[in-house]
This record gives sequence, C-alpha cells and structure tokens, in this order.
Amino acid sequence: MSQNNTTVFKGYAVTDPKNWTKFEVIEYQPKNWEETDVELSITHCGVCGSDIHTINPEGWKKKTYPIVPGHEIVGTVTRVGSQVTEFKVGDRVGVGAQISSCLSCRACKSDNENYCPDFVDTYNDKYPDGVVTQGGYSTAIRANQQYVFPIPDGLESKYAASMLCGGLTVYSPLKRNGCGPGKKVGIVGVGGLGHYAVMFAKAMGAEVYAFTHSKHKVDDIKKLGADHVVITGEEHRKGWDKPLSRTLDLIVSTRDTSHDFPLKQYLNLLWVGCSFISVGLPDDPLPEITVNDMLNNGAKLGSSHIGSKVEAIEMLQLATEKDIKPWYVPESNPHSNLGADDWDMKGRRAADERCLKGSPRSESRQSPL
Repeated sequence: MSQNNTTVFKGYAVTDPKNWTKFEVIEYQPKNWEETDVELSITHCGVCGSDIHTINPEGWKKKTYPIVPGHEIVGTVTRVGSQVTEFKVGDRVGVGAQISSCLSCRACKSDNENYCPDFVDTYNDKYPDGVVTQGGYSTAIRANQQYVFPIPDGLESKYAASMLCGGLTVYSPLKRNGCGPGKKVGIVGVGGLGHYAVMFAKAMGAEVYAFTHSKHKVDDIKKLGADHVVITGEEHRKGWDKPLSRTLDLIVSTRDTSHDFPLKQYLNLLWVGCSFISVGLPDDPLPEITVNDMLNNGAKLGSSHIGSKVEAIEMLQLATEKDIKPWYVPESNPHSNLGADDWDMKGRRAADERCLKGSPRSESRQSPL
C-alpha cells in the first residue's frame, strides 16, 4: 500500500518547449512510496540519444513538462521497503529506461516485463496513480525493486551507467536471437548503440561484421573488436552487399534514419530464416519492401524494446568478465563552481551535441544540486 508522499527530489528539467536546450533546477514529487520500492542517491547518469528525441518538441511522444531526462542511472541505495529482498542500504545499483509495469501479466511473469502493455518509462510518463515520472538528471530516484539492477563490484559506475539503456538495448536482441560462437553477426551503424553492439557481440563469441557508411570510422571499429568492416556509403563501394549474400545469422541495426537506407540489400545478407532487428528508431518510415524481398531466404524483420532484468544482470556480468567499457566523453561536472544555468549550458549541451552527431556516448556525473 502506498503512503502519502511528502518527499521532494531536485533535478535539471526542460520547462519550456520553445527553449528545450535550457535546463532549470526544479523540485518535484517522486513515485509514491511502496514497501517493494528502492530509493537511491544518484551518482552517475548517461546521456542517451533518447533524451534528445524526448526533450525536443518535434521528437518522440507527447510531452509532459517539466521534463527531467536521463535513464542510464547509477547510484547508492539509501532506503528499501520492508518487502524488498534483493537490496540493502549502501548497495550500488542502477535503473534503466523502464521504471514500472503491471508485474502480473504474461509478459511480466515470463521475464519479458519490458514488453508489458502497461510499462512505464523512467521519465516523461505517468504511474497509474497519476504521478509523473522524472529521470536521472537529478538527486535521487525511487523504483520498484524489479527495475533496480545490482552493479557488479568489478564494473565502475561511470562505465555501467550508459549500459543500462544503450548496452541493454543491443544486448537483448543479440541474446534472444542466438548471438554466440559459430555465428556471424552484422551490426549496422557504429555510434552510441552500435559501438556497444560490436563489443557485446564479440564478447559473446560471434564473428562480427560492422557496416558503416563512412570510412573515417574504420580504425575505431576495428579497435572495438569487429572482425570485418564494410563501407556502404562510398560511391566506389556500390555492390558492397554481393559478396556477403546469405552470410549472416543475425543483423542488428542501430541506424536512426531511414533516408537512403538499403534495407533490401541487408535482408539479402541473411542466411535462411534469420532476422534483421532494428533497435534504431527512425522518425520516418522504413524503405518500402515487399514479401518477395524476404521470400527467397525466409528473412525476418523485427525490432526489440530495451531488455529484461534477467538480461540486464547478464549483460553487466559479461561486461565485468570481459572488461567491456564504453567509449565515452566524461562530463564530471566541470563547472561545479558555477550556477545551475552555467553548468547546464556548458556541460549538458556539449554532451547532447556529441550525442546528436552520433559520437560515442557521453556520460555525466551528478550536478551540484
């Protein structure tokens, strides 16, 4: 049973859609406390491309202002409910892009809670009782224990944070579609999501083919662990798909634009009955295809939504064992001697601009709230 909520958290929020790159410090009501909840003090929060798409008034979803973004959260447990069995005060934990679900449907009872019809996003969403969710650019967050993940001792918080959306978003489809030894896996797009996809696919034992439209990323992609790099966007590379016809056991696409997207060619790269999974979310429709484009090799076209708690725990453990670290630019509150507006403009915006350009993920530490 929830209790009357008198707690107030503070966060950096977008309050005006006409000035959506400007953040202001606000106070807000967190989730109403329940005895299955865990509360944590936030130490780290990643900058995800989803944050840009959400706070941008022309981006995803209907907006509920003010919006405190951030769903790649790591912190220290400060409070646990009487029914919490997994955590104790002082534990280091994370929260990702989903903060709640019904916990009683078929999906929730089969470790598919990320596909619950009543899922609640970590920010810019509402709980059933009407409380608006706010994210990790803040002092603290409160969540049901199902949506809190233990961080292994061998994984630093600054590395773990961006895995909780960016990493999990690609790990889940890799795991569910059989990535592993003896498999040839293609990764389309090597930016924030894509660089994680390359590293995790390699760590899982697959032979990794990375597809990029630009040759300037080739050296970095090889350093990430890709066995093969295929350039798709250069004029002299027309016909890039022909040598790889029916070669791949899985393709995970992180590309978030559908302009000039050679979807038919990618489908032709799949072995019989294998899948092309898009985790990138283009604003425009995908290129038109027909059933005939998938007929000859029985190709499947699908998508994936974040990942489950079971998968999150597996992913974090794999990252620890294989020493996987994101390529990111730290924003460890370089302006702690300034006011909130100054920190916002110089720190947050710089990180957001890198994210918009498709650079490796940026991660920020908690601001001086």
